[in-house]
Order: sequence, then structure tokens, then C-alpha cells
Amino acid sequence: MVRKIAGRPAVITGAASGIGRSLAQRLSRHGSPVVIADVNEAGLRETADSLTGPVLRRVLDVRDADDVRQFAKEVKDWLDLPLAAVFNNAGVATSTTVQNSLPEDDAWLFDINFWGVVNGTRAFLPQLVQQNYGVIVNTSSVYGLLGMPKNSAYCASKFAVRGFTDSLRQELRGTGVSAVTVHPGGIKTNIVRNGRIHAELDEQGRSLEQIAADFDKVALTTADKAAEIIHRGVERGKARILVGPDAYVFDALARIAPTSYFNVMARLFER
Repeated sequence: MVRKIAGRPAVITGAASGIGRSLAQRLSRHGSPVVIADVNEAGLRETADSLTGPVLRRVLDVRDADDVRQFAKEVKDWLDLPLAAVFNNAGVATSTTVQNSLPEDDAWLFDINFWGVVNGTRAFLPQLVQQNYGVIVNTSSVYGLLGMPKNSAYCASKFAVRGFTDSLRQELRGTGVSAVTVHPGGIKTNIVRNGRIHAELDEQGRSLEQIAADFDKVALTTADKAAEIIHRGVERGKARILVGPDAYVFDALARIAPTSYFNVMARLFER
């Protein structure tokens, strides 16, 4: 099913930076009125100032289900056209071993990465179903395809987004509404710098800035390129969108080496 979203209204969470900002900018250039939300007010204002068309910005903590529902009502009142797409994109990161993980960090991450997606979906789904048109686009990760060491909470949240969205997609069969899962690989964003990364637990003794710099070296895709891939994938009717060449590697390994993938990856890195 081809979905036309360019020129039509879209909601984007996590829009203060990264993929969310790039999605807002791209859709705005294509004539879409955009609604942007983020907990980072300063970054959100910068995104709004960079847009060329109509924009509604809202400081929003996606963990707050009641406020997300209120936000959905505000969006409905603001729009003159049917809502075409909701991008539940807000996300954060932690990185540590299971043994050293802090429960409060894991809860913080899961509340944003998973429950934030659930809250956004539940808040906007009634409007989309009522108009019998639109798409819910939920951001998972390549870490929602394979479990990776020192990322147990992050992987769990992204696997959860994948399962939640896959289930929703089947519930929406026969309607004009669809659900899409996005699996970005390494994207050049500030997710590491803004995450709860405890440098004192790093086995290599790196500072947070060094950890972030090392991530930037292996991140193969810019946020603008990711936004382009996501936009095109949604409009082409894809149910699952892989973002970046590394995403295709992860997907292939999940299929051909579902239990031994990390050994394969280790050998590739050695070479």
C-alpha cells in the first residue's frame, strides 16, 4: 500500500535533534505541516526555527501518558487536514553490562523507548482509525534485531517496540491505517552524548566524549540520509524499514546465524 505523506500533516517526537529533526526538516520542505515534540525545549525551538512551513511545537515527555493524550487533542484542534503520519521517534541510550546495570537507568530508558512509543500510538491511533487513513511509524533499532553485549536494556526496549508494532500491524489489517517499524543502524546523532553512559565503568578507560567519538566513527549514516530512507520507505508502503548498510548486515545475520552472529561479527571486525 503506497502512502502519500509529503504535503500532509505529520507528528514527530524526539524532534529536538537527530533523526527527528531531520524528518521534520525534510517533510516541511516537501510541504507538510509538522507537529514536533521533545522534552528538550531549546533544541525543539531550534528545529522549529529551521522549518519552512507551518509548525506546531510542544515540549513533551513521552513517558507521561496523560500529557501525550492531551497533546493529541491539541494536534487535532490545530490541524485543518487529516493527520497522515505519527513518527514515534523519541529514544535514549544506556550502555553497561547486566551485572553492573542500574535499575533506575534501565527504567528511565524503557519508559522512553518503549512506553513512549506505546503512549504515542495509543494517543493518536483513535484519530487515525476514525479517519480510516494514516500511518504509525515506530522507531526500533538494529538492536531490535540482534541482542548485543552491554546493551541489554536498550535491546530489550527495541525488541519490545518491534513486537508491539508487528502486533499492531496485524490488528490494523483491513483498515486504512498501517504500522511501520524502523530499524536504524548506526546514525550520526547525539544519542550517546545524551544517554546515561557511565564512563567510569568503561573497560578501556574512555571518557564519555571518547565513547561518543568512537560511536561516531562506526556510525555509517547521517540523520538526513536516515530521514530520506524513512520517508521514502513509508511512502512506498514498506512495513519494515532498514536504515543504513549496517542494518542490512544485522538483518542478514539474524536470519542466517541467529545464535552465533556475534562470533561472525567479531571475525569481521578482526579483519
